Amino acid sequence: MLTIPNLLTALRAAGIPLFLWLVLGTEQLTWAVFVLIVAGATDYFDGKLARAWGQESRFGELMDPAVDRLYIITVLIVMYATEVLPVFVLISILARDLFLTILLVLLKNKGHGPWKVTYLGKAATFNLLYALPLLLLTKSISGIGADLAFVSGWSFAGWGIALYLWTGVGYARSGFKLLAGHR
Repeated sequence: MLTIPNLLTALRAAGIPLFLWLVLGTEQLTWAVFVLIVAGATDYFDGKLARAWGQESRFGELMDPAVDRLYIITVLIVMYATEVLPVFVLISILARDLFLTILLVLLKNKGHGPWKVTYLGKAATFNLLYALPLLLLTKSISGIGADLAFVSGWSFAGWGIALYLWTGVGYARSGFKLLAGHR
């Protein structure tokens, strides 16, 4: 269990309270964006290294998507609180995660494990993990840099939100099939 990929996942998890402190405690948004960039990089490398080095583990399988969800939820709430995101973005993503969490509990009660993360699920997370720092950056810089961050951030966000909701439907369909087959 003590592998470099798992340590990267743990490092990413430790960045969540640091991100909160930087935004809400000290209002150091540029450093908060840096934390999100490091989180995005470790999200990419932990899985890549685990597969390349044959160090895939149950811990990594469970923790990687859990940390991703925690990051996304934390960042969304903070960005809504700092008026970077509209409420519909927050509600749509939180509703998807809440629904899938309830469905996962039902599946676990019937003896099924969590879903395998799909390529589109990773793409959705990738888009959101890059959109959110860019949008947050618009609050800490000005000029053309802020304009580029705004356009790029909303481009990533559009794709990320669409893919996030689409993969949520896919995970839900597979979950319902498992539940229906269990009867």
